[in-house]
Amino acid sequence: MKLTRIDLNSWILHIAGQTVLIDPWLVDPLVFYGQPWLFSANHTKPPAFTPATLPPLDLILISQGLDDHCHKPTLKQLDRDIPAVASPTAAKVLSSLGYRYITSLSNWQEFVQDKLQITAVPGAEIQPGQVENGYLFKDLSSGETVYYEPHLSNLEVVEQRLGKIDVAIAPVVGQIFPILGEIIMGPTAALNLAQTLKPQYFVPNALGDIQASGILPMLIRTVGSVEEFRDRLIATGLSTQLLTPAPGETLEISITEKT
Repeated sequence: MKLTRIDLNSWILHIAGQTVLIDPWLVDPLVFYGQPWLFSANHTKPPAFTPATLPPLDLILISQGLDDHCHKPTLKQLDRDIPAVASPTAAKVLSSLGYRYITSLSNWQEFVQDKLQITAVPGAEIQPGQVENGYLFKDLSSGETVYYEPHLSNLEVVEQRLGKIDVAIAPVVGQIFPILGEIIMGPTAALNLAQTLKPQYFVPNALGDIQASGILPMLIRTVGSVEEFRDRLIATGLSTQLLTPAPGETLEISITEKT
């Protein structure tokens, strides 16, 4: 298994002989809802990949319909013939862009391509009644698993269905909005995830060196840090290893046999 960090929520995962591009934001700017006054962001350094320099892809995976996961300017520059798996809201965006092979997954629905199984896991409730996706990737040959959750995990529900996993990709630095509360998990929620699912490896998500403007960034309160999460993880005595790849870095992850 290999995992390449691009930046923010964007990853390339090599698992079960498949190369999967996750939540790509590769071209600037990133604008929420087409309203720069609300939120606009740019990379401070060029992304590790552009749409033209990506490796050959077997699958594109989109977790949410929000712009920082389902980035239209990036998706417009990718090959529309690449199969895509997406949440129902993201699937509508992909359809509007002309993608030809889209699988829309609601919570707990599954998709299989060759030896790779992807299960949509209940994720964040973006607005009442709209629960977006996390995903469980499983190599059907080796049994290796990767859990990806870009916002908040419903651990009570997830634990019952997933059990122990090998790799968790999830935030460790929280974001708190007025009225809405914590919309991206911070170190306390991330530690709870680690203690519940006991992954062999934990990889922080939602980290990026970006320049943001607009009203929304002024309202967000950041909670915690990678260093705080690392210290708290060590203090628990868990065997989980924290991996913090730099943008563009590829990790070759070896999974030990499960007991």
